[in-house]
Amino acid sequence: MNTLKTLAVALIAPWMINAAMAETALPEVTMYKSPTCGCCGKWASHMREAGFTVKELHSDRMDRVKAQLGIPEAMGSCHTARVGNYLVEGHVPAADVKRMLEEKPEVAGLSAPGMPQGSPGMEGPYPPDRYDVMAFERDGTASVFASH
Repeated sequence: MNTLKTLAVALIAPWMINAAMAETALPEVTMYKSPTCGCCGKWASHMREAGFTVKELHSDRMDRVKAQLGIPEAMGSCHTARVGNYLVEGHVPAADVKRMLEEKPEVAGLSAPGMPQGSPGMEGPYPPDRYDVMAFERDGTASVFASH
């Protein structure tokens, strides 16, 4: 019986170590949001549930934050985040952020422009909107990264 336990540990331990390393490999999310925005906090919770560490910073001047970081006006939403070398604007699903980090496209970041109903943090009693997550450059050029 002892040999069987040793074999089970030998087979399972590497998987557990790899899973733990994958979780810690995610960069920290630094999210800038208005102190009064509830949906932003829900997006932060969505990101935490997906394995990210999220630091929330409050700003009464989100327009300045977005301008300083180079978020194109057409890509705007309620909160702005830095994730590794990328920007994430608005209610972008964690799976799309993970895909971006894995694929490493040459873009400034991702945005779910506006506040699409049904996107992470914007769930509610209304039917979800169909929406696109856009990959964008600081000059405003953008292309569809994912459709939901």
